[in-house]
Amino acid sequence: MPRFVRYLLPLVLFLAMAGLLYRGLSIDPRLVPSPLVGKSAPAFSLARLEDPAATLSNADFKGQVSLLNVWATWCVSCRAEHQVLMQLSKSTDVAIYGLNYKDERPAALRWLQQFGDPYRANAFDADGRVGIDWGVYGTPETFIIDKQGVIRHKHTGPLTWDIVQHEIMPLVKQLQAETG
Repeated sequence: MPRFVRYLLPLVLFLAMAGLLYRGLSIDPRLVPSPLVGKSAPAFSLARLEDPAATLSNADFKGQVSLLNVWATWCVSCRAEHQVLMQLSKSTDVAIYGLNYKDERPAALRWLQQFGDPYRANAFDADGRVGIDWGVYGTPETFIIDKQGVIRHKHTGPLTWDIVQHEIMPLVKQLQAETG
């Protein structure tokens, strides 16, 4: 093998790898599509955060347009998003459910007592298995589920009031207007 090829080949491979990594840095993780959009919500049944004797399941979403918000007390972004959820729960009739993800029950209950509870009910996913079935890779994440129990949208990252007004509520209103 000629001497210049022996030195040129590693340089070309390095530049190609650097180019791929650089391109990956420009991808917004919020724009990564969920493979669950357009499919029925994954089946689950978990104890409720507030009442471990009661359960919350995917069947609770049927017949109404619902938001499922994945949150945790250890999540800094969840704290920033929480006031938006409180405002949304007071200003609209959309059903907001929570999935408390990889958390501790006493800490989550204190959080809701301290900051307010925007949720109709919360499922307690201590080990994160249900979150995995939903494709959760971080918190917060919010899913919009239609009246038939089909996931229609996934938002990754904290909700802001601007996102709620321009992305979430227009779809919620459209889905609420649909018959079925």
